[in-house]
Amino acid sequence: MNPLYPIEWAVAWLMVQFHALLSLFMEADSGLTWALSIVGLTVVVRTLIIPLFVRQIRASRAMQMVSPELQAVQKKYKGKTDPDSRQKMAEETMAIYKDAGASPFSSCLPVLLQMPIFFGLFRVLFNKLPQAAAGEGFGPLTPELARSASNSTFFGDVTIADSFLNSGDGGITTKIVAGIIIAAMCAVTFFTQKELTMKNMPKAALEGPMASTQKMMLYMLPFIYVITGPGMPIGVLIYWLTTNVWTFAQQYIVIRATPTPGSDAEKDRQERINDKRAKKGLEPLDFTPPKKVSEPDPEPERQIRVQPSAKNTGGKKLSDEEKLQRAREARAKAAEERRAAQEAAGETPSAPQKGSSALDKGAKKKRKK
Repeated sequence: MNPLYPIEWAVAWLMVQFHALLSLFMEADSGLTWALSIVGLTVVVRTLIIPLFVRQIRASRAMQMVSPELQAVQKKYKGKTDPDSRQKMAEETMAIYKDAGASPFSSCLPVLLQMPIFFGLFRVLFNKLPQAAAGEGFGPLTPELARSASNSTFFGDVTIADSFLNSGDGGITTKIVAGIIIAAMCAVTFFTQKELTMKNMPKAALEGPMASTQKMMLYMLPFIYVITGPGMPIGVLIYWLTTNVWTFAQQYIVIRATPTPGSDAEKDRQERINDKRAKKGLEPLDFTPPKKVSEPDPEPERQIRVQPSAKNTGGKKLSDEEKLQRAREARAKAAEERRAAQEAAGETPSAPQKGSSALDKGAKKKRKK
């Protein structure tokens, strides 16, 4: 069983429904009506995946913000090819992704989800439409509607089933229309990548592997369109161009409203805000982030000089009476030493008065004077 059958059936059903709606005020057998039906199909698909697009924007922004940390990890393990270093590098990288809530695969979700729809539309226009026009209907695409889509023309004899390589009755006109659509696809994609995506990246993210990937995508996607576009039916090219324009519009709205901090897009938004305030006579806002106040270095701890403990105390705390007794003994010992010194010098030592110390005698002499 064809795994794309449900998607092909849904694509055909949406085309038929939009064709019925547009036929109310447009010619039913006009190629422009069928072309706009494909545009309507694209709008429905892109509307359904808006939540994924928002997730893609958040993941892309998180990837941009952690780019400096990823570069630091790569620099740390630069030149180390042993298994342990490579494993540690992978673990640190995944830890950075986890802490920032970033995922290198989230940005691919909208593209991956659209690929089955893209191939489903390709098979409907390339295979199912001719088969249904030959009498083998395909779900909602009856033989009458299939013949209308196959034979309806615009810009002369161009149909949505023709391609650059298989121009059909349109001839050179089909090739010109296909070439213009492919050129428009390349221009929109290039402008989206360069003027919006790169402008919304902080300066730190404009260097390193991520910036190299963005620059590669800048030229690789248009190259893919040039290689694969000529073999695609005009209807598929219309779908491709419409989804590229939708992507550009979404990116423009999101980046204009909520740019990445530190990017040129954020500076443009700040200038727009101040320009509006100036027109209203208000003072401009200062968007300069406040400088972090560096905390003063802690003063070195002063070394406290610990007095040596008294000897022969046995580690016990002395009472007041014991301290007084020791002070008296020290004064008595000092007085004995002075008398011995006086006798050695041939002087007559003075006897201390009863009940007083040498210090008391000195104090009395001083009062007499």
